[in-house]
Amino acid sequence: MAQVHDMDALRHLAEPELATRVKERGNLPGHIAIIMDGNGRWAKKRFLPRVAGHRAGRHAVRRCVEACGKLGVDVLTLYTFSQENFNRPAAEVKALWHFLQESLAAERNDLDEANVRLTACGDLGQLPPKVRSALQATIDSLAGNTGLTLNLAVAYGGRQELLNAALTLARRLESGEISADQADETEFAKGLYTAGLPDPDLVVRTSGESRLSNFLLWQAAYAEFLIMPVLWPDFGTRDLLLAVAEYQNRERRFGALPENGTGSDGGGDDSLLDPNRWKRLLKVRP
Repeated sequence: MAQVHDMDALRHLAEPELATRVKERGNLPGHIAIIMDGNGRWAKKRFLPRVAGHRAGRHAVRRCVEACGKLGVDVLTLYTFSQENFNRPAAEVKALWHFLQESLAAERNDLDEANVRLTACGDLGQLPPKVRSALQATIDSLAGNTGLTLNLAVAYGGRQELLNAALTLARRLESGEISADQADETEFAKGLYTAGLPDPDLVVRTSGESRLSNFLLWQAAYAEFLIMPVLWPDFGTRDLLLAVAEYQNRERRFGALPENGTGSDGGGDDSLLDPNRWKRLLKVRP
C-alpha cells in the first residue's frame, strides 16, 4: 500500500516538483516505447476530421521528447505508422505521409538544439520516395547528437520484423557467415529493425486500449506495460512523468526471484528436494 500512497502523493504535486521527485527517485527506464493511440477519437469528440487528431498529436510528441530529454531517458520509440495503417483510406494515408514530412522539416532545428538523435525502424522501403528522403536527411543531420535517441517506428510491423530477422539469419547460415551453433538470440536480434537499440523497459499505450498491436513483439518480452486512458493528443508532460513513476514502483525480476529471495515458506534449495517434505505439503486432507 505504500506504493499506492506514494503515487497518490505524486499526482498532487505541481509539474516542476513532480519532475524533480521522479528524477530523484532514480531507477529511470532507459528506453520508453509509446503506442500513440486515440488521435481519431480525439478528433471525433470535437467533430473534426481524423487527420486533425494526427496533427494535434504532434504537440504530445514534442512534450514527450522534451520530458524524456530532461529526465535522462536514453531512447524514446514512438509507434508512428504501422503496417496495418496502410489499410486505412487512401486520403488519410496520404495525409499522414504529408504530415510526417512536414513535421520532420518543422522540428529538425529544435531537435538539434535539444541534442536529440533521430533513428527509424520498419520497412522503410514502403515509404513514398519524398518522405523517405526527408526522413533520411533528418536522420543524417542529427546523427552527431549525443542526447536522447528518438526512434520512429514507421511502416513497422512486429510479425513482419520477426520474419525478416529469421530470413536474415537463414541467409547468414546458408552463406557460412555463422554456424548453427552460433545461431542464438543475440545473432537473431541482429536482423531486427531495432538492431543496435536496447530493448524497451517501459511500453505505454494511450487511449485505454489494451492491445500490443503488432508492436515490438520480440523486444518487449520483459518490458513493463502501462495502459493510460488519456487520448494521445492530450498526453502531457505530467502523464509521462506519472508513467515513469509507476515504472519506478514496479519490481522487475525477469522470471527470477529477487536477490536473497526465498519461497513463501522460507525453504532453501535443499528443502525443496526433500521428498518427505513434499509429501507433507501435498498431502490431501479430508
